[in-house]
Amino acid sequence: QVRLVESGGGLVQTGGSLRLSCAASGRDFSIYTVGWFRQAPGKEREFVAAIKWTSGSTYYADSVKGRFTISRDNAKNTVYLQMNNLKSEDTAVYYCAGRNLALVVTATGQYSYWGQGTQVTVSS
Repeated sequence: QVRLVESGGGLVQTGGSLRLSCAASGRDFSIYTVGWFRQAPGKEREFVAAIKWTSGSTYYADSVKGRFTISRDNAKNTVYLQMNNLKSEDTAVYYCAGRNLALVVTATGQYSYWGQGTQVTVSS
């Protein structure tokens, strides 16, 4: 079983930065793509960014391009989401998710493993 644990959320002012971490573990570790999603109150969970574990190729939602950066540290089995120039509309619970295929998709149903989420609140 694979376990994903997010950390790094918090309260930040508009224009500020936060770095989220997603630590992966498990005896049968076999994740090939890791994605970050977010869910604001009353809204559906949406794709934010994803990275292929082996190649490091990255993908972003248009709403975060140029502000967010996804990266990974293979030695630590950890994926990061650096979030800069945060806006109030970035406020949400952020989840990391993993899938066993090296193909980036944005649909939540295509990811088998999920973390518990971490709250990000951007205040104006």
